[in-house]
Amino acid sequence: MFPILIDLGSLKVVLVGEGEVAEKRLAALDAAGAAHLEVYSQAPTAALAKQAGKRLKGARPAAEALQEAHIVFLAGLDDRESAALAGKARAAGRLVNTEDVKPLCDFHVPSILRRGDLTISVSTGGKSPGLARRLRRHLEGLFGPEWAGRLDELGRQRKAWRAEGIEIAEIGRRVDAYIEEKGWLS
Repeated sequence: MFPILIDLGSLKVVLVGEGEVAEKRLAALDAAGAAHLEVYSQAPTAALAKQAGKRLKGARPAAEALQEAHIVFLAGLDDRESAALAGKARAAGRLVNTEDVKPLCDFHVPSILRRGDLTISVSTGGKSPGLARRLRRHLEGLFGPEWAGRLDELGRQRKAWRAEGIEIAEIGRRVDAYIEEKGWLS
């Protein structure tokens, strides 16, 4: 596995799913800023329909919708349907994540902790999502809501140093010193 962060604000994302699993995936995609998102559900729960709003497009995507997507998420589907949809999306050259079915995934979604723009993720490569969730909960206690403001503060400071023409290596040293001075990791 190679961990990366993807800006979902500029990509077309398709979510096909049912039930609470689809609701959770939609909430995660919204939190990640998925701006061009289409949702498909045969029997959307009231919560999923409300959350999706106008993005709810129908029961299942047509081949064209899968071809236009950059990333396809499948959540809460039975194994046969997941395999069929994953196959169609992959045939169109799209990246696929099938909730809790490792062989049908081109990538895994880690357990995520967000504090403003600070994103901390924990992955077990799909071996134990429960462990990843447990570790994330532990990290939530170490990195509280104040970290959103700390990151903003540090971002402004870093921008000022860059404007002064300070070299990247020196900025790295200054960031470390700033964090130490503030006692943020003590």
